[in-house]
Amino acid sequence: MARNPERRAALADAGLRVLAANGARGLTHRAVDAEAGVPVGTASNYFRSRDALLGALGERIFERFAPDDAVLAELADREPSPALLTDYVRYVVERTTRQPELTRALIELRLEAARRPDLARILGDTLRRGYREDVAFHVAAGLPGGAFEVALLHYAVDGLLLDLLTTSIDAGFDPDEVVAALVSRLTAGCPTGA
Repeated sequence: MARNPERRAALADAGLRVLAANGARGLTHRAVDAEAGVPVGTASNYFRSRDALLGALGERIFERFAPDDAVLAELADREPSPALLTDYVRYVVERTTRQPELTRALIELRLEAARRPDLARILGDTLRRGYREDVAFHVAAGLPGGAFEVALLHYAVDGLLLDLLTTSIDAGFDPDEVVAALVSRLTAGCPTGA
């Protein structure tokens, strides 16, 4: 039986709403069915196991976080520089904070993956693929630094997002200034296109 990709996406979106609202413990196939307004058993027909459901939610998060091609084209018209990298990172933070429920759902998935080896494998593959794509984009764009700096930016931005979208330390710093400082400090001394 062929699976409808639009229905699969709608079920995953419903699952993300459940996950963001209720955490991983509240995420069941039945809860996804109820949230999506579909007959009981629909989600389990698309996602045979809990790990398959959770893994599909991770993939869906990244689909929904995909950047706008027009914004990328506008940024790509500029000369590679630390300022350009800062604007790319600002755009990442903007996209992930504009849809806070998606970022919170990703945090929930990562925590759940620490307890579920099968989910860790599925979600880990998605995260590592995203990192490799980020490195390839970074290098192709001629931005300062390389794979190590991209990893550092991931670690730093993940922490910033955790603070912005969960219980904060309330340090009082403007997120935009934080992004500029992160990029500046993490790429200090890195040649453009390294």
